[in-house]
Amino acid sequence: MTISNPLTARSFDRAPDGLRPVSFTRGYLKSVFGSCLVEFGDTRVLCAASIDENVPAWRKGSGKGWVTAEYAMLPASTSQRTRREIHGQQGRTQEIQRLIGRSLRAVVDLNALGETTITLDCDVIQADGGTRTAAICGAWVALHDALATWKEAGKLKADPLLDQVAAVSVGMVDGRLLLDLDYREDSRAEIDMNLVINGKGEFIELQGTGEQTTFDRARLDALLDVGNIGLTQLLELQRKAVSAPLGVEE
Repeated sequence: MTISNPLTARSFDRAPDGLRPVSFTRGYLKSVFGSCLVEFGDTRVLCAASIDENVPAWRKGSGKGWVTAEYAMLPASTSQRTRREIHGQQGRTQEIQRLIGRSLRAVVDLNALGETTITLDCDVIQADGGTRTAAICGAWVALHDALATWKEAGKLKADPLLDQVAAVSVGMVDGRLLLDLDYREDSRAEIDMNLVINGKGEFIELQGTGEQTTFDRARLDALLDVGNIGLTQLLELQRKAVSAPLGVEE
């Protein structure tokens, strides 16, 4: 599908329905079971998967595992220094890390995981829009590698990972439908949406807001169509990344 709206300059000379350059560098950290530096253009997020052979108190005795996430923006990730959240997380941070956790739990068999907790730490090194969607994509790669390593170590009888997870932003800016918004576009979007799907193309979560205008069902369908273009590409990029040797950028 090609969007026919008049094209004005976008970062990386993209068409309205184009992704920024996307890469996944696996095995970025040596100290965890799975890690990935994910880059969406100038947005860069370091995702790390840690495994703890324990579960929260409320989960003990259930025989089920847990997958959770933490998200943070490093102070120098934005043009003006972002303060560390030393005295408690802000609402935005809590919302994003819960989204990441929900998205990944949707594709993990918690029974097969056993009473084990996997924590996905997603730290934004550089922010230029779409940090939450980039984090979800990179966290899935880190999770994939962590579970593969855990299984190779004889800790799992079956692979708990049921499917992929990919996410992308889409919106309307100056009346045009755009895929994968950078900060300049996102900051003035009339409509802003984040889409999360599994490998079958089924929705895990939709977050859509009329920032400056309302939208009808036809506009929603058009936004979903544009989003699907990027999501299909992201799923393929993930598959390519996890099939390559560790440490290779895809």
